[in-house]
Amino acid sequence: MSLAAQILELAVQKNVMIACAESCTGGMVAAALTDLPGSSAMMERGFVTYTNSAKVDLLGVAQATLDAVGAVSEDVAGEMASGALAHSGAQIAVSTTGIAGPGGSEHKPEGRVCFGIATAQSTIVETQEFGALGRGAVRTAARDHALSLILQTLQNMP
Repeated sequence: MSLAAQILELAVQKNVMIACAESCTGGMVAAALTDLPGSSAMMERGFVTYTNSAKVDLLGVAQATLDAVGAVSEDVAGEMASGALAHSGAQIAVSTTGIAGPGGSEHKPEGRVCFGIATAQSTIVETQEFGALGRGAVRTAARDHALSLILQTLQNMP
């Protein structure tokens, strides 16, 4: 059973709705969730906030955070996830922000993706270094990791 199918089964069981706030994945997480029949029982909404202004306008990410640490950071990933939760009727929100490539820098290399997962109880952030796998592979790896974070969060909910 796919990650998305496992998420659907558990989300329906627990009556949980999900929101996605995506930058580098450009809607791939939401697409994976909505590819399934019956996904309207779990998918509340998705935000594709590719630009910094979209992150500020739609999710309430603080401009000061973006100025201080940049979009590819755990701080911004956390604010994106919290903002998606606050601007939706979901009980879980996941976020992705990263450098899919090509390119990157010494401080923010290609393949670095920061994730946030927010519930009413907490917001957890983490960074994964997927490496310079190429744009498509980094985005796919980020999508799959975001799905696994949603599944883990659902599994830990009462």
